[in-house]
Amino acid sequence: MDRIRIVGGNPLNGVIPISGAKNAALPLMIASLLTDDTLTLENLPHLADVEQLQRILGNHGVDIAVVGRRERQDSAYARTVHFTARTIVDTTAPYELVSKMRASFWVIGPLLARMGEAKVSLPGGCAIGTRPVDLFIEGLQHLGAEITIENGYVDARAPKGLIGGRYVFPKVSVGATHVMLMAATLAKGQTVIDNAAREPEVVDLANCLIAMGAKISGAGTSTITIDGVASLSGARHRVLPDRIETGTYAMAVAMTGGDVLLENTSDTLLESALLALSRTGAEIIPEQGGIRVRRNGGDILPVDITTDPFPGFPTDLQAQFMGLMTRANGISHITETIFENRFMHVQELARLGAKISLSGQTATVTGVPVLRGAPVMATDLRASVSLVIAGLAAEGETVVNRVYHLDRGFERLEEKLTNCGAVVERISG
Repeated sequence: MDRIRIVGGNPLNGVIPISGAKNAALPLMIASLLTDDTLTLENLPHLADVEQLQRILGNHGVDIAVVGRRERQDSAYARTVHFTARTIVDTTAPYELVSKMRASFWVIGPLLARMGEAKVSLPGGCAIGTRPVDLFIEGLQHLGAEITIENGYVDARAPKGLIGGRYVFPKVSVGATHVMLMAATLAKGQTVIDNAAREPEVVDLANCLIAMGAKISGAGTSTITIDGVASLSGARHRVLPDRIETGTYAMAVAMTGGDVLLENTSDTLLESALLALSRTGAEIIPEQGGIRVRRNGGDILPVDITTDPFPGFPTDLQAQFMGLMTRANGISHITETIFENRFMHVQELARLGAKISLSGQTATVTGVPVLRGAPVMATDLRASVSLVIAGLAAEGETVVNRVYHLDRGFERLEEKLTNCGAVVERISG
């Protein structure tokens, strides 16, 4: 199993290109099930989760053509991929596929809307929480779906098609908003989704669906209105920049010091996180085509944050910000409101010398003057990169084990950091 070795102490200087957003790419790929024409996605990141979803879509009959391998690169990136679901050969998403990636459950919306049926395995729990699918099921039922759950599968049927309706989410859910948005595009009549997720990835999906012929208004607000159409066509769409990758590298620069231009991204995607980061003493300078992040000397100041749905502080940056706060000059408080079990990185940061105490959903971080390298274990995607950030600033050598988590969400991480002066290498086996 691969590991990542980091020798800390070097500031980061240079340019880091930001990849397409994983959290946008996955629903966009699933949207290809809604049409028998070709959906072309540009700027698709080369990630383990993307590769896994390609296998899942192939199981349903989607033909996938990948172009864009760059010269002298070991792996393709910033790729253009063509998805053609001319014929759906199977409306069942089996456990052995869904269990490997929760987002694959989202195929239930497009399959039900287009084919009138879908049988999808329940995804079960995950490392950071249970994330139940009740909101997905209730939402689809409001569109007229008949749903039963038996033997670990959700069996959804709408033999006469889905019918538009109004659904108020009892709590904000990005995944359930994606599913309702896709399903409603082919429903008869108008659908109104209240308390919808407002994340940029939802807006990106809506923009792609509009390019395919959907009639959608209000994406990016808490109320989305969809007027169903008889069919959707193909389209060409560019995946938006990854705001979580943007924030992660910004926090790495704040942690190590230095001056880095984060290229091909925008500060409008994560204003609350960048505001919190600027309060730590880092300079955040929006530039044409990117964001410059600098910290040259001076203490890291303690900042309290609470995770919230967009436009609040993203839960997917909570672990990285905690890594930064371990070196702050003072005490900070980090409260997690989205997932009930997202502090598993705390014990691993403690192995590097961090001082963190937990009380319910709040972590109290007392900054220390020095972190020291040690072997650590990645527990989930975002936790794993928080250990990388801490390792970049720690004295000596840090080895991060179980880096397959990193491969799920960060494209060419070692290359991007090494190009900015970090000592980072992958150890195979």
